[in-house]
Amino acid sequence: MMDNEADIRIKEQALTERIKAAGKLAVAFSGGVDSTYLVYKAHEVLGDNAIAVTIRSQVLINEDFEWTVEFCKKIGVKQVVIECDVFDSEQFENNPPDRCYYCKKMDFDAIKKAAAEYGITEVADGSNIDDTGDYRPGMRAMKELGIVSPLKESGLTKNDIRALSKEADLPTWDKPAAACLASRFVYGEKITTEGLIRVANAEKFIRDMGFRGIRVRVHGDIARIEAAPDDIELLTYGRTRKEISDELKRLGFKYVTIDIDGYRTGSMNEVLNIKEGSSNE
Repeated sequence: MMDNEADIRIKEQALTERIKAAGKLAVAFSGGVDSTYLVYKAHEVLGDNAIAVTIRSQVLINEDFEWTVEFCKKIGVKQVVIECDVFDSEQFENNPPDRCYYCKKMDFDAIKKAAAEYGITEVADGSNIDDTGDYRPGMRAMKELGIVSPLKESGLTKNDIRALSKEADLPTWDKPAAACLASRFVYGEKITTEGLIRVANAEKFIRDMGFRGIRVRVHGDIARIEAAPDDIELLTYGRTRKEISDELKRLGFKYVTIDIDGYRTGSMNEVLNIKEGSSNE
């Protein structure tokens, strides 16, 4: 039985009614916990009147993209894939603190145009109630474009969504938080294609060793590894530590460090003294 089951059922019903009221809905689908549940629910409620739209760009891990394709096929929802070059935006490449605004503006403008081709005017993202009040410049772009957030509107928290996902037997119910690869770079440092590939390969190498929720943060030629607190000691074991150090240096990092504070969302905002949280997970 879920914690606060009656409360969750009320929120779940509110979500169902919200989706039903839309009539047709396009869901921005990245393969994370929230957007996966929203795609599942929208398809359950609206059938063929719901579509999933995935932006495929340099900041989406390839394995995550491939997983979105498999999931959509499995549940029978139509997926529209949009190829996008994030470097079309000079602001993205320069990586200012509000980088996410420019990226989301570009992404959701493309999603709206794709949805319109299917006669769909309402586009949804997977934001939940826990995102309220966070430092998320991308939300400003979504507000300007009229993007809706049914999960948030229904009062669903991240824990609620995980519980409902588990009940629905969705494989993402316990998936670690995810964010685009651009969130690994310290603000002001130019983002390059090579840098994104380096980070993706570094994190994949560590994940393949059995670690979940890993972040490799980039500070020039320094790789700062964030991991779950319980995994920090495991990362420092002689052989494991050496294998990680050797591989990351082979990929091009000069120094490899482990952050003893562990993984936390928005760590790149700490230098800006931003207290509320961040889109930089």
